[in-house]
Amino acid sequence: MTKLSRWVGILEVVNPFFIDDTPIFMQSNDPFIVRFEVNPLVWLSPDQAIPINHDICWKRLSFTKELPKKSLAWTGMVRGSLRRLDDEDGQYLEHILVNQLEKAHDYGLSDSDQKKLRTSIVNTVDRQVIVSVPDDDPHIAEPSKRVRLEQNESTKIQAMLAQIGERMNLKIWLPQNDKQRVLALWNPQDEACILERLPLNYDEVTLRTIENIDVLWIRQRSIIRAFEIEHTTSIYSGILRMADLMALQPNLSIKAHIVAPLKRRSKVFQKITRPIFALLEKGPLSESCTYLSYDTVRELFQDVNLEYLKDSVLEKYAEYAEEADA
Repeated sequence: MTKLSRWVGILEVVNPFFIDDTPIFMQSNDPFIVRFEVNPLVWLSPDQAIPINHDICWKRLSFTKELPKKSLAWTGMVRGSLRRLDDEDGQYLEHILVNQLEKAHDYGLSDSDQKKLRTSIVNTVDRQVIVSVPDDDPHIAEPSKRVRLEQNESTKIQAMLAQIGERMNLKIWLPQNDKQRVLALWNPQDEACILERLPLNYDEVTLRTIENIDVLWIRQRSIIRAFEIEHTTSIYSGILRMADLMALQPNLSIKAHIVAPLKRRSKVFQKITRPIFALLEKGPLSESCTYLSYDTVRELFQDVNLEYLKDSVLEKYAEYAEEADA
């Protein structure tokens, strides 16, 4: 099993090989056309599949037992097409996999393993590619006082953006992990304005990307504004998420905004104009994603006429990287 490097099963070939180009592994132009009919003798779930770096494997297989545990030199043996294993290795693997089927031992899945399993296939114009949408890494250590203060400030801005959208009669989406913190600061006049699920018809990868964006303003079934609040030193995670969205859905017409304190304005523009973000199919990210300052959000939040304004009022405040350089 790739990504997890685990032995997952035993397949018995029951017929000679045959040629068939009917798409199975890819939606079109499937390159795996030499096929076999097989009977699964053992097929384990990922958490019960046997890790190759476990002593039960590592110390017994001819291509691992002489290697240090972190070595990847063994991978050539299993990743080559139709690579033959030594008979002794094959027989031993068959033995431990059958035993695992009969008396299962749970090897568990770490957080890292879970993330590796979230890869998906996305169709591009001329091919299919494997992508992953990682979750935000949790803070393992207790955040410092300074970090906690920044996080509190960013949550206030997140709540303000949600309330501004509500006052403009828009629906609001918040990531599930943020909702409780934001609602502690924002009491919506109509709880129905908060969406429990996105009314969108996109592939799973796109939806997972969209669901993690800090604030979405939605009218009917369309996202009209997307906001990423960047309070971290790197000013990077939100920009990457916006770039992921533009790459996955180049025809999607969404106004995207990176929201950050004024002191980080130049860093936002510095990151958003990096070469990697200039080569998107839709065009440079700097042309479709703008900067909004915390002060701008606070100013707009204080406007007593928000109920009569349209979301296009943000164009008055949004800054493009090109304008910043001018």
